[in-house]
Amino acid sequence: QVQLVESGGDLVQPGGSLTLYCTASRLHEYTVGWFRQAPGKEREEISCISRNRARSTYLDSARGRFTTSRDNTVDTVLLRMDNLQPEDAATYYCATSGTANCYNRRYDRWGQGTQVTVSS
Repeated sequence: QVQLVESGGDLVQPGGSLTLYCTASRLHEYTVGWFRQAPGKEREEISCISRNRARSTYLDSARGRFTTSRDNTVDTVLLRMDNLQPEDAATYYCATSGTANCYNRRYDRWGQGTQVTVSS
């Protein structure tokens, strides 16, 4: 069973950057998605990256600021976030789908999340 671990969350000032990491054994076999959830708000789907690195971004506010990538040699998926704003503060999660691509993604494994705080 894949156990996902997110890391990289931190306190950052507005306009700053962070890179989040999602790691798991054999992660290279899965399509992976990034999500976030702020207190009192619904979970938002940010992006997806397939096993062969095809990427899709679903969150409008993330386009142009967040970049999803993966390094299959170390079973890691990354979420690079630039120009962070207070509204980006949330717990960020990664999840895996056994599908080959993002089009028919169905997530069935989730990590525990990593906290991102954006404040001056």
